Amino acid sequence: MHKLRTCRSSALHLPTHCVWLVALCCGMGWLLPTPGLATERMTPIVRAVRDARPAVVNIQGQKAVAEVSAGKSSAPPRQVNGMGTGIVIDARGYILTNYHVVDGVRQINTTLASGQTYVAQVVAYDKKSDLAIIRIRAPSDLPVIRLGTSADLMAGETVVAVGNAFGYEHTVTTGIISALHRNVQVNETQQYLDLIQTDASINPGNSGGPLLNVDGEMIGMNVAVRAGAQGIGFAIPVDKALEIATRLLSVEKLENHWHGMTALALDGPQGPVTIARLDRKSPAERCGLKRGDQLERIGNLAIRRPLDVERALLGKSSGARIPLVVRRGDETVDLDLRLTSRSKNRATARNAAAAQASQQAIWETLGLKLRPEPAATFRARNIPYRGGMRVVAVRPDSSAAVQGVQVGDVLVKMHRWTTASEKDVRFIVDHADALARVGKVKFYVVRGEETFFGHLSVASRAERAVR
Repeated sequence: MHKLRTCRSSALHLPTHCVWLVALCCGMGWLLPTPGLATERMTPIVRAVRDARPAVVNIQGQKAVAEVSAGKSSAPPRQVNGMGTGIVIDARGYILTNYHVVDGVRQINTTLASGQTYVAQVVAYDKKSDLAIIRIRAPSDLPVIRLGTSADLMAGETVVAVGNAFGYEHTVTTGIISALHRNVQVNETQQYLDLIQTDASINPGNSGGPLLNVDGEMIGMNVAVRAGAQGIGFAIPVDKALEIATRLLSVEKLENHWHGMTALALDGPQGPVTIARLDRKSPAERCGLKRGDQLERIGNLAIRRPLDVERALLGKSSGARIPLVVRRGDETVDLDLRLTSRSKNRATARNAAAAQASQQAIWETLGLKLRPEPAATFRARNIPYRGGMRVVAVRPDSSAAVQGVQVGDVLVKMHRWTTASEKDVRFIVDHADALARVGKVKFYVVRGEETFFGHLSVASRAERAVR
């Protein structure tokens, strides 16, 4: 507007023929639009909003709210309309928002900037941080927000808040960062720590929307406004929000797929993503990854932050080949990762732990380490037993050692029960207290082609606890 005033002022002092020329040009539209004017109107804030807008969604829904009087519910719950905002963080329709925006909502209606509306499903949430991941299934990829960092924010720098304020979709407000590292107690059960304070207007419905810097990067998530205050709003720092979003999108939790690597941005939120830890015998370790490797690409996705690791692995099938590109020192290394089913690994781990606990109980109760001996051994020797448990170790201070039990003997019977399998021996261990009260119990072992017997003291649970 300043230049337009200058132009009019100058035109008043032009010669008559120049005034006529300007008038003619204006009539023909030559001065509309003025090139300089368009450039000045396209400010960094306008560009920031324009670039971020397609990745911001509006959320509407109803939830039941119980009216409480004197500590007791006095009427049936009533349906109230709720509103909020969300941010697309993955093109397949994964959206980050506040948990309180979707908590208890019967149908999460999600509207894109294009006007298309979808019903979203809650994928995962964290009540403590008030963050949630929801998902919509659109027919094509969605625009994704540009992510910045909250590690280098400065008090006084310009910020832009975008959201569904009071139901007015894609409302834009501007302001500055008023302060950093604010703690806000909302109520008796909800507290926010380490928030960004801003004077950009944040109203009901803004929750879950992005706080942008002038480069159009998301540097926070709008979350709260101070009741009764003017120009005091708060946002969760983006680095903190993305750290929690990474856990919420974990393929090990959502899809029961195991990769076994912990990837961190050790040099800052926007630094290289580095392998900090590998689970033993995990798919990540087996494919050749090493601690200190820097992840550059998983499949077709460039890895710029730990969240990208989970995004790249979401939806991949167990056993499918997933190409990795890592930086190791001065070299680029290509590897192939194959996820495995976490449920199978959990079952294997549980079985291994149970077997180890069982062996330990047998060792403490009988003073023996045993392994199954197949029935074929007895058939080959023409010995009338259907199976047994071979002794692989004898505890020196045990009753079995005193009785002369040796490594290589096969335990075939104890008291009234055969010991053809580990299950049989566990049954005896489970009844150790009763057998201990009986005193020494008779047992039989096969050594070579002969059968020997003796009398064994069984340790009770109390005696095992003392040991």
